[in-house]
Amino acid sequence: MRAIILAAGFGRRMQPLTDHVHKALLPVGPTTILSRIVEGLTSIGVTEQFVVTGYREEEVRLYCLEKHPEVRFTFIHNDRFDTTNNIVSLAMALEKMPLDEDVVLVESDLLFDRSVLEALITTAAENIALVDKWRPGMDGTVVSVEGGLISQVFPPHLQSDQFRLDDKYKTLNIYRFHHAFCRDIFQPLLSCYANIIDDNCYYELVLGMLVNMQRQRIRAAIVQGSKWAEVDDPNDLASARFTFEPEARKGLLDRAAGGYWNFDVLDFHFIRNMHFPTDGMLAALRQALPALVRNYGSRQEILDEKLAWFLKVPAARVTMLSGASQIFPMLPALLGVDATEVLCPTPSFGEFARVYPERKTYADNRRIAWSEIDAKAAGDGTRAMAARLVVFVNPNNPTGTTLSTEAIHAFAKRNAHQQILVDESFIDYCDERSVMSRLEDEALENVLVIRSLGKSHGVPGLRLGFAYSTNGALLARLHKLLPIWSLASPAEHLLELLLKSRPELANSLERTKRDREDLALVLGQVPGVAEVTTGGANFVLARLGGGPATATRAADRLIAQHNIYVKDLSGRMTPDAAWLRLAVRLPHEHRRLASALGEVLNQLAEKGGE
Repeated sequence: MRAIILAAGFGRRMQPLTDHVHKALLPVGPTTILSRIVEGLTSIGVTEQFVVTGYREEEVRLYCLEKHPEVRFTFIHNDRFDTTNNIVSLAMALEKMPLDEDVVLVESDLLFDRSVLEALITTAAENIALVDKWRPGMDGTVVSVEGGLISQVFPPHLQSDQFRLDDKYKTLNIYRFHHAFCRDIFQPLLSCYANIIDDNCYYELVLGMLVNMQRQRIRAAIVQGSKWAEVDDPNDLASARFTFEPEARKGLLDRAAGGYWNFDVLDFHFIRNMHFPTDGMLAALRQALPALVRNYGSRQEILDEKLAWFLKVPAARVTMLSGASQIFPMLPALLGVDATEVLCPTPSFGEFARVYPERKTYADNRRIAWSEIDAKAAGDGTRAMAARLVVFVNPNNPTGTTLSTEAIHAFAKRNAHQQILVDESFIDYCDERSVMSRLEDEALENVLVIRSLGKSHGVPGLRLGFAYSTNGALLARLHKLLPIWSLASPAEHLLELLLKSRPELANSLERTKRDREDLALVLGQVPGVAEVTTGGANFVLARLGGGPATATRAADRLIAQHNIYVKDLSGRMTPDAAWLRLAVRLPHEHRRLASALGEVLNQLAEKGGE
């Protein structure tokens, strides 16, 4: 076999990363994209490789010769690389290389395990295309597969807004073609099409014509589950580095704090309701999406009205937010309280520390002492100033501690001179009713309630949250801090759908509570897990044997070895213990986590915790 590596392209979608280096020479781990391709081909015995160059030709040629002297390279330069497409590059390569052996075709923007190429050898067929089941994030040419053969080819220009992708396969752009097919059919047709009809199209168009007209049989070798990535733009490169640089995974996820649809990760770190929205709601969003993205959302007053309908409270008492986190940077201006006059639980949600770095704290050791809160809120008139703002997080994150709603209301009532902030983002998972319902019975103007809906409604990506108060002047000040459009149209439409889905939401919350018990049960059976606590939120806490470093090392190994992302609480819970916070997911995922955690803890035990 001989190989063709198409490396002529400018890599415009990869700019600015490719302004001063060829795309194929971008580093991934200890080496480059191009070296991984060359080494992969060599590993299956293909040591004669034809490289089509164009952009930064000299750089590519010298790199190949210097880094891979064991390979017999032939370089074919496409001097029209900036005005033509890959059909010209492939036609040139097939015209200039001997066609007495089979040809392996690889594009130069691919990363893959060497084992992926073994399918080109082990698959019994003359012409083979490597394909994978389509999943979100993939773009480019897709195919239909019937009876193991490619039945239709769909380049991007044939994928309309109604085109279904979920039943298609993505081509890896790695092929093995029989030499007779290349010599007698493919090369003549490519050259004719490129020279006479269109030199700015993709070779897949010609390949698709042959398949669609049933002029050629191409076997689909499905590599589902194998490690590979196509790198077209900087986002693709970040995803590829997640896949091929295991030691860097945790850093990538920690830095991103979201956007994980680009990564193959099982996320036990961030928290959501796995049973909501319903399939019907998602279908409604999918159907409405074209109209939603082309329309503005409603102004704040309308959003508040729709929210009030769902919450069954007066619209004058609620303000829709783009996630509860939207309000945190506004709190100092909204409440007019200096950070030194704020009393918060510790540990708790990190945004409180960011907004109020000099706050006073009261301890949450998976329980709180009301006497400590009373004392610190009152101050002593000299060294300790009284708190003007007291924060309750109910249930608290990350401890899961749940407070009595009646006790919070009573505290606010007897401390009417102080402002009370209650974060109820996890209230739907405990047995306490919301303090909002208590305030509807007996209004207190010194209380502000904030809540995220993403954690309980399963839509963290749509950024839904709200603020509630019986203090109209306070909410009026909040309105002045918000833009006219504070919610994206898809999020607003989901808010409308919630009115039709109250029973389904209630059912999803009950299912999640049962899943919480399931997660606690399976984790409690893992050797090396010393303690598991559930609390009132949709996560559990697991205390590992050993010191705090054990949790950090376990979290690092879980993501590097198993693509499982967990929350390391080292330094945030008790200082001498190793704690992980684990979001409730689905039972089969709980068992995958337990198996991986057991394996990792066993490794650490064998190495003495190193």
